[in-house]
Amino acid sequence: MADIEPLKPTNTGWLIADVVPDTFAFGWTRTEPDPALLALLADPQWQPYVVFPGQYVAPERVVRAVQPDSLHGDAGKRPLFILLDATWTEARKMFRRSPYLDPFPVLSLEPEQASEYKLRRSGRDDHLCTSEVAALCLDLAGEPVAAQTLEAYLAVFTHHYLHAKNQQPVAWEGAAHQRLREQRNQQPRSG
Repeated sequence: MADIEPLKPTNTGWLIADVVPDTFAFGWTRTEPDPALLALLADPQWQPYVVFPGQYVAPERVVRAVQPDSLHGDAGKRPLFILLDATWTEARKMFRRSPYLDPFPVLSLEPEQASEYKLRRSGRDDHLCTSEVAALCLDLAGEPVAAQTLEAYLAVFTHHYLHAKNQQPVAWEGAAHQRLREQRNQQPRSG
């Protein structure tokens, strides 16, 4: 995560940890990568994928899908999606200035729809917020319920933020909350 990104009220990266139990978050610095991050990247149970637009790297490094063996636990490595949680300008800087990410494939996503994120605007329609990127990754990893839950959670977060900003009451029975309740009902029960 870029230095002040987690402090921004419009940040969506934290939503991921609320939906995905195996979430790791690290602050980014140009000169001193977190040793725990480097250990995670070296852990043999994971296949890291740097999620970033393929147009910024050599074509041989770009992948458009998760390797099939990384979806099957003991049969292979689990996918580890590396998301750069930052503004687009900061994310490009982080990508360029993180040589420890160079050995890993770059997962270049091609979303079928434009971003629904309404709290900050990019100059380009093809830019997504961090939780939208994570939802696409979850879907690619064979976790459609988690992906849909994250999408529903983003809609509720956006609804609450915009209503608070405009001093309007929250519509607890509205479409965003209803969708999140429906997604929660699809979650497997632990016990």
